[in-house]
Amino acid sequence: MHVLADANLRLDAGPVDYVLLGFYFVLVLGIGALARRSVSSSLDFFLSGRSMPAWVTGLAFISANLGAVEIFGMTANGAQYGVPTVHYYWIGAIPAMVFLGLVMMPFYYGSKVRSVPEFLLRRFGRFAHLVNSLSFAIAQVLIAGVNLYALALTINLLLGWPLWVSIIASAAIVLAYTTLGGLSAAIYNEVMQFFVIVAMLLPLTIVGLYKVGGWNGLVAKLTAASPDTAAAQLHSWPGSNLTGIDNPVLSVIGLVFGLGFVLSFGYWTTNFAEVQRALSAKSMSAARRTPLIGAYPKTVIVLLIFIPGMIAAVISPELAAFKASGGKAANGVTYNDTIELLIRDLLPNGMLGVAITGLVAAFMAGMAASVSSFNTVFTYDLWQTYVVKNKPDEYYLRVGRLITIVGCLIAIGTAFIAGQFSNIMDYLQTLFGFFNAPLFATFLLGMFWKRMTPMAGGIGLIVGTASAVTVDVLNRSGVFTLSGQGGAFVAASVAFIMDIVISVLVTLVTAPKPDSELVGLVWSLTPRDSLKHSDTGENAGWYRKPVVLGAGVLVLAAVLNIIFW
Repeated sequence: MHVLADANLRLDAGPVDYVLLGFYFVLVLGIGALARRSVSSSLDFFLSGRSMPAWVTGLAFISANLGAVEIFGMTANGAQYGVPTVHYYWIGAIPAMVFLGLVMMPFYYGSKVRSVPEFLLRRFGRFAHLVNSLSFAIAQVLIAGVNLYALALTINLLLGWPLWVSIIASAAIVLAYTTLGGLSAAIYNEVMQFFVIVAMLLPLTIVGLYKVGGWNGLVAKLTAASPDTAAAQLHSWPGSNLTGIDNPVLSVIGLVFGLGFVLSFGYWTTNFAEVQRALSAKSMSAARRTPLIGAYPKTVIVLLIFIPGMIAAVISPELAAFKASGGKAANGVTYNDTIELLIRDLLPNGMLGVAITGLVAAFMAGMAASVSSFNTVFTYDLWQTYVVKNKPDEYYLRVGRLITIVGCLIAIGTAFIAGQFSNIMDYLQTLFGFFNAPLFATFLLGMFWKRMTPMAGGIGLIVGTASAVTVDVLNRSGVFTLSGQGGAFVAASVAFIMDIVISVLVTLVTAPKPDSELVGLVWSLTPRDSLKHSDTGENAGWYRKPVVLGAGVLVLAAVLNIIFW
């Protein structure tokens, strides 16, 4: 794992930058301490007592996702692949977020489950529930490790501390506020972190574009630097450089099915780290609007992420050399360093403090989302369901706080795994293919096909995950080779299809649950009235209707897609 304490990458921060960062840490811990006052039960700790307004949960929903995945991974993608990076947003997020708000939130919120695995427990029983709870817990500590690694890298750059010291120090701060105030502390911090992150990305994009002579200047520089590949980097479709699939038709199918359907719907609709924010909303209407409100900034913020990545690839000498070598030059940088190189090359002191604080905020938000969903699933879905049952509520509150510490300690270990990848996004897409793609298949089938049996739920998940792992191993061992993130798209697609096929076959030879146990859990057996939007009181107004919000953001994404075609 390379350590970025080299003089050429060290950020030259002044006193004002350290003051800004210090102030931010005080603010974060202060919010944690204040949120602690409202924690008197395990529901308060894990789900904010289901009391949050829609705009707060909507911003937290998107901020929880703006971790290392976005800031390191997507700017790295921007530098490496260019405009096709937008697919992760307009194809790979928005349709799924709209589906979550309009179709799936009524089931989650209406059934009053406390987690996504608990929904599986009600729909399929203990086998599928245990499989999902364990795989989700593993995935979250791995993803928390990615954010922690990114956070430590930033502190290593800023202060020159050794990477392992930076990792432990970063974990301690996130641990402090999530242990103190639970989900409320994470959510209120995420809302603040959203604005801090935008305050970092906006000046980087504006100053960067000014420096390269606007969009036309960027196009000219990119074309001069890599005339052979410039066209692929300047148009979103067919995105062959991103998928690693040369045939344009197959590349589009890979993007639309692998990313836009399987990976995207799998991530956004079943990932409890995101859904948890919506479950903390104060009403069904607020819960449904949560992902729809979050979808608007998600649609636009990609412009502040992929454009800086493309700028870094032409103005940072080290990154330009690394890219020109096809990612083979051993010059101490990788695509993961894109955002830091840009901050180093573009921003003066003072602004540097805002940028570094924005980076720290992003990685903390991402790690806190993983840790707060991990502690909920561990406490409710594993400990309370299978290990120690029927204890008083304060016992589970104590377990939740304790397991938060354990989760952070494991994340310290997994942070070093993340350091082995030159583009963190490759690693994350692989994880999502393993865990989220088969889960989405099980959900989709189980929600719309009442005949699907409990045994099919569990076996489908296991076979789906195993098939994604198999595809990944075959790709890495050279049996077939897919460059870019095409391997993850194919693994996710195979996992989804295998899960569906096996679930159907197992269902045909096993016994289903009676209809009476599936009311509110299956589409055909759920009273339509319970799925309707309440438009009284603070939910009144045509602009608050989930269908209006969903349609609006789909139109916005379609228009942007045409502009960058």
